[in-house]
Amino acid sequence: MKSRSTTSLHVIGTVGLKLDELDVIVSERRAIALNKDAVSAVKRSHAYLADRLKKSDAPIYGVNTGFGSLYNTSIAKKDLAQLQKNLVMSHACGSGEPVPAEIVRAMLVLKVQNMAFGHSAVALSTVQRLVDMHNADMLPVVYERGSLGASGDLAPLAHLSLPLIGLGEVVLKGERMPSAKALKKLGWKPLELGPKEGLALLNGTQFMNSYASLLALKASRLADLADIIAAVSLDAYDGRIEPFHPSVHAVRPHPGQAVVAGRMRDLLEGSALISRKKAHVQDPYSFRCIPQVHGASRDAIAYVERVVERELEAVTDNPTVFDDEDLVISAGNFHGQPLALALDFLAIAVAELGSISERRSYKLIGGQRGLPAFLVAEPGLNSGFMIPQYTAASLVSANKQRCMPNSVDTIDSSNGQEDHVSMGAAAAIKTWAVVHDVERILAIELFTAAQALEFRKPAKTSTRLASFHAAFREQVPFVDVDTVMHDHMEAALAFVRTCPVL
Repeated sequence: MKSRSTTSLHVIGTVGLKLDELDVIVSERRAIALNKDAVSAVKRSHAYLADRLKKSDAPIYGVNTGFGSLYNTSIAKKDLAQLQKNLVMSHACGSGEPVPAEIVRAMLVLKVQNMAFGHSAVALSTVQRLVDMHNADMLPVVYERGSLGASGDLAPLAHLSLPLIGLGEVVLKGERMPSAKALKKLGWKPLELGPKEGLALLNGTQFMNSYASLLALKASRLADLADIIAAVSLDAYDGRIEPFHPSVHAVRPHPGQAVVAGRMRDLLEGSALISRKKAHVQDPYSFRCIPQVHGASRDAIAYVERVVERELEAVTDNPTVFDDEDLVISAGNFHGQPLALALDFLAIAVAELGSISERRSYKLIGGQRGLPAFLVAEPGLNSGFMIPQYTAASLVSANKQRCMPNSVDTIDSSNGQEDHVSMGAAAAIKTWAVVHDVERILAIELFTAAQALEFRKPAKTSTRLASFHAAFREQVPFVDVDTVMHDHMEAALAFVRTCPVL
């Protein structure tokens, strides 16, 4: 049965989540539950491994052997439960800042989904406890640094798992506390992990894929906003409409390019500014090439969305249990390379939306095409919009530095047993920073373009852009003379983060 949403509950089955489903669960904080197919699959896989261990002492990696380079070390049956507890404790080596709550929520959901496929041999009670933690708003404290993105996101997932055994810290309904205290508040007892359960909890790409999933959603929204804000800037700059003519884009058939050109035509339809006679023959690249640049970023985002959705349907545990084939196979589905490459690509694609945005802001404040220098009365006495552009430029520069691909890096670990790693977790964290800084860059462009558009009165923009501009003005005023610009920039950022997308 396919996963499906209801008004208040999302039922997780044996078919992977879609990106929009994860978005709804996390953003609306919907409760989750396992359907009967998932329950059966989990029970069947767990029973199969238990039966196999009863019948044979043959080594199964991480079940009755050590981990990593200790794979040839046999573990006695009496120590199998302790082995799994030791794994979770010893691998909880996260460092740095705690990750955002929305990422932890997504991690819980994706770990439940991964186990619901029925290839992890975990007890139903373990999966159900993760479900209960999510629904109770009990979020483990997980740290940014520690994962190499290869043998699963080991350190972050260890911190995600510590509360199952009464260790670590959680944020329960907004209050940070020891896990043991939270369990007591909820009336829950710590779990005792059985064979393979610790390994199943720690192996997987749920840390980097939670980032990748939410980043893909955020990037798609930013691409839409970038088009709208660019259209405001184009009209404010007295730009030309011809570069968006469909014939231009039909002869260079990149799908994103055509989409952006079409959106620009739609957004500007009915604008008296765009249709009036122009003194200039062409516009600078940052205006004329909006479809080519924004479109390329759109195509990259679409690629990342496809990678993420495949990963949402993937079993990334190890070893993988195939009870219907009587197989337990140790392989490499935990390796994060597909996500690492996609996240690096996403960082570059989104950074370019910010790069070209800052260039438009720069042009708008240059005193060209009948606009006052720095978009303020009495330039010289007033600096106006001079320094917001500096801020945008600093953010663009920082993003350029961040966009060095993490996926080209690797390092030996576990005594050389894990000799190629993806660095997908590092790619996720840097891309998170890139996306949020591009939000700020676009907010500065909108702040600047909205100011410039005022100087075009009584000539009017399109009805759609006028409505967007009016909504912006409800939160951010026109700047007559110098004031503390930071406050207006933060208000512009709040608008960009919450406004409807045209």
